[in-house]
Amino acid sequence: MTEESKAGETPGPMPTLDSLLFPSAQTSISQTLASLRRSALSISNRLQSIETDAAFVREVAEHYELPLVANERCGSWYINPEHKAGSAYFKSTDGHTGQWDFSFRRLNMQLLPLAREYGGCVIVDSTRRGKCTWITIWWLLSQTTRTRKSANSIIVMPDALSKTIPIWSAVLNRALFPTETEYHPVCLPPNYLGESEESQIESRIDNFVASLKNLKLDLEHLRTQLGKPIRIAWANRSYFYPTDLHKSDAYCLFVLCSASRRVQGAEISQGGYIQGAGDDSEGWAHGLTPPIFWEHRALLKSTPEEELPGLIGELIAGHAQSMARDATLIAPTKNLFIGAAVKGVEADLYDLVIDCNGDPAAMAGVENPKRLNLGCASAKLGSRDLRKSLDRVRDFVAGQLAGNTSRSLLVTCETGKDLSAGALLAIICLFYNDEGEFDISQGERSVGKQYIRQRLAWIVSSKHDVNPSRSTLQSVNAFLMS
Repeated sequence: MTEESKAGETPGPMPTLDSLLFPSAQTSISQTLASLRRSALSISNRLQSIETDAAFVREVAEHYELPLVANERCGSWYINPEHKAGSAYFKSTDGHTGQWDFSFRRLNMQLLPLAREYGGCVIVDSTRRGKCTWITIWWLLSQTTRTRKSANSIIVMPDALSKTIPIWSAVLNRALFPTETEYHPVCLPPNYLGESEESQIESRIDNFVASLKNLKLDLEHLRTQLGKPIRIAWANRSYFYPTDLHKSDAYCLFVLCSASRRVQGAEISQGGYIQGAGDDSEGWAHGLTPPIFWEHRALLKSTPEEELPGLIGELIAGHAQSMARDATLIAPTKNLFIGAAVKGVEADLYDLVIDCNGDPAAMAGVENPKRLNLGCASAKLGSRDLRKSLDRVRDFVAGQLAGNTSRSLLVTCETGKDLSAGALLAIICLFYNDEGEFDISQGERSVGKQYIRQRLAWIVSSKHDVNPSRSTLQSVNAFLMS
């Protein structure tokens, strides 16, 4: 720099000895805290926390002498597959304030025969939400006794356990056991919600019951499967409620178990324990799943943290090769199946295959009239692609099944739960009558939302973990009603 250019400049502050020796002293504090937090939320700490919570879950099952059911996906982390009796699919969003709902995409009727056989079940879930910080503790202590009780709602349990399942239970009790009115009110956890929210939830139940009846499910069959009305209890690290409630010949007992203990403050102060460690596993597990974890937990626990991602990748690859390849028959049809795509297997087991994510280029130059690859992308983009592909699905099914209605048809996608469910829903609405028989003339009738909802109930009742996204259902509705 020349003397002329220096002349017009304002000299800056002189550097200090500290800044020369420790140039990032201030920023290093925040970086160190962030590093400590990431360390506290390590894979190892999560897996150890899951094992700790799983021990509590087993205690709950033994206390009530009931089988364990995972509320997927989080609940499966806390149940050894050797002790897992089934799965449920209750979403917390169906219990969010102002959004209370009875989901027709997640009917969970698979729980009914299980509950009848054992007298009930323990449904397991957990959540990262509701950790009690010191600011929250100070606020709670500053409130009145009544407000403090209501404030427990931010620290007790996920909405799926506190509201979604109680709503579901009340709807089933009213629909299946209309004369046993003592089981009709919505049973909510003690000192949890305000009176206004409880009243608003209660006011919606009769409409949910009417909508369930409009699905034209066999309610008498469902009543026989369940046998008795449902009663609700809760179990968490703070309390079992009601304390005197156990299995009974008068009702099926559903115990809603929140697996994790409440963390007050950050996990950095908990000695490695993480509240709701199994929640949102997409962000931390590197593809690890509960079955792989429980099968290899000793190896995972003994592996250094920096080597865990590589080990998990190896375990996933080995597990994929031995993955179950069964598809699910959609009742009352006799020939429609749904499942995840497994290359090299479908053609040997099914007459016809529609692969929603299959690459059309792979079929170039290959004469295979029994297979249709749609080439849909994943997630929301895939739902949009499906909307553009449903006319090809319609033409393929009409051409292949019209001459031979007994042919088996498998519809697949990456998960076997989303796009394949949407494509299959369109097929059922277009070509299958109320008895589940192929009828080409069905395509000539007008289709409304209620009719689509009834046919969706076939799929949800047959494959309990199916979960078509809202975007997928919107694409199917737009195609069928256009």
